[in-house]
Amino acid sequence: MKKYDIIVVGAGHAGCEAAAAGANLGSKVLLITMNMMNMAQMSCNPSMGGIAKGQIVREIDALGGYSGIVTDKTMIQFRMLNRSKGPAMWSPRAQNDRVLFSIEWRSMLENTPGVDFWQDSVVNVIVKKGKIVGVETGLGLVFNCKAVILANGTFLNGIIHIGEKHFPGGRMGEGAAKNLTEQLMTMGFASSRMKTGTPARVDGRSLDFKKMTEQPGDENPGKFSYTGTPAVSRQRSCYLTYTSNEVHDILRTGFDKSPMFSGRIQGRGPRYCPSIEDKIDRFATKERHQLFIEPEGWSTMEYYVNGFSSSLPEDVQFKALRKVKGFEKAKFFRPGYAIEYDYFPPDQLNFSLETKLIEGLYFAGQINGTTGYEEAAAQGLMAGINAHLKIAGEPEFILKRSDAYIGVLIDDLITKGTEEPYRMFTSRAEYRILLRQDNADQRLTPLSYALGLASFERLEVVNEKYRKVEDFIGFLKKENIMPTQVNGLLSEKLTDVISQRQKAAMLLLRPQIYLAELIGCIDQVKAYAEENDLLDEDVVEETELRIKYESYILKEQELAGKVAHLENLAVPAGIDYAKISSLSIEAREKFTKIQPRTIGQASRISGVSPADISVLIVFLGR
Repeated sequence: MKKYDIIVVGAGHAGCEAAAAGANLGSKVLLITMNMMNMAQMSCNPSMGGIAKGQIVREIDALGGYSGIVTDKTMIQFRMLNRSKGPAMWSPRAQNDRVLFSIEWRSMLENTPGVDFWQDSVVNVIVKKGKIVGVETGLGLVFNCKAVILANGTFLNGIIHIGEKHFPGGRMGEGAAKNLTEQLMTMGFASSRMKTGTPARVDGRSLDFKKMTEQPGDENPGKFSYTGTPAVSRQRSCYLTYTSNEVHDILRTGFDKSPMFSGRIQGRGPRYCPSIEDKIDRFATKERHQLFIEPEGWSTMEYYVNGFSSSLPEDVQFKALRKVKGFEKAKFFRPGYAIEYDYFPPDQLNFSLETKLIEGLYFAGQINGTTGYEEAAAQGLMAGINAHLKIAGEPEFILKRSDAYIGVLIDDLITKGTEEPYRMFTSRAEYRILLRQDNADQRLTPLSYALGLASFERLEVVNEKYRKVEDFIGFLKKENIMPTQVNGLLSEKLTDVISQRQKAAMLLLRPQIYLAELIGCIDQVKAYAEENDLLDEDVVEETELRIKYESYILKEQELAGKVAHLENLAVPAGIDYAKISSLSIEAREKFTKIQPRTIGQASRISGVSPADISVLIVFLGR
């Protein structure tokens, strides 16, 4: 058999990004999947992005990944969430055509030189002297390689639950992956179980949308990729409706047959995306819960009932849903179900996502205990990059918490571990004012170019954009605006008029005033913008954000700088923490298990106190 540099196991979002990254950097990649018809399948809701997740997709794109491009090409609706809040909270979200999304991903990979495909399952990884040398498939074939990235999603010993029924499967209609967990455990890996779920799918022709609240896309839709992908030109609406006490009472009739309440499901489910039965059990006094009714694509009437994930018996699900407004005559394509699967606690990984036990073996995606396409894709990208770099004998590529949400994600997983499905939120990022969705290209494209993923032309586009932003900021900070030019606008916006000239940038500090309005009503601002080609929407938005939030940005940059020295204080490998008696018992245990690489990482480990960090610093000083 042909020898490869990297073998990627699993063609979900993590596996696809891993294969693309490794190949685009120059490695020979084999992508092994159980079903080539379902590459990058949207197993749950047909959407990308959302709170903090949208920032991740933009970061993936800025680093040279494919998720943003595929999202833009298959989008059926775009919304920028949290517009009423500060820009650190703005998060792009797209509805996508589920079928086209998978087709587009496959097409892009098939057009990526260096990626080969094989449809099969992987039952063993082959290790010699603590180092990966290949994989064995279900057909008994052996493929040799220098690195393996496991991106198995929910397929490792997956079990599907619907009421009292349960059967093996990694996704409805697809089998589970056997043997791999057991083999890894014999090598010393710790494994546990997690649970996730999905709602029923319904026939949109049977729904009464007039009884629901329509949620159209943005009037001027944006996009995810910083490349030349087109913005969506037409959109499909989503709809909002609610459960009721009557719905909840019907659901409770099935609790005695619920695999979650009966104990048949042992794995922990997602805290922030619970099943409908979990919601009404935990929040018993709440009279209703939101349901978002989302179209699955352009050419289908299948709808996804977001907010109604369930593993209750199918007859209970159907009976309860028909009591929801607009669902009185609903027809169903399939019931919701829960899936329980194996994962490997991520504190067994290095920051490169290479395992600590086996050299050349990487884990990415839900195998690490995360939930969400975006989190998985980010890990796949980073694993693909780092597997290539290791083979090439180059330093690993690590993003800090102040660099990207991807850095926050991986640091949280490695440093804190997780016992429940991990998903990203803006609240997890202490530098979220710096890590906005609008500036991912500025933060990460230079790093991508240095790696060899982004082209020089793409880097030049980013540099030119921010040269224009700096130019515009400089002009607005020095340009005086007379009262007669702007007081009409200020009065209209119900903000105080000015009695003497004022810098244009000072006017923009008012929350009621936007740069586009100043361009529209002040001749010299408009003329300067036109003469210097500054009217691009991205340039205008970035200029405005930088001026309005300059003091906050500077404060956060200063904080990041103060913390950076802790990240630069390296902790040598191989310290026998058990002999440092001044450390607390918990700190000794945690440091021994996690083996922190820096003082900064050590300080973020759960259960480690500031006193423990002081002891460690003194010890290192000696």
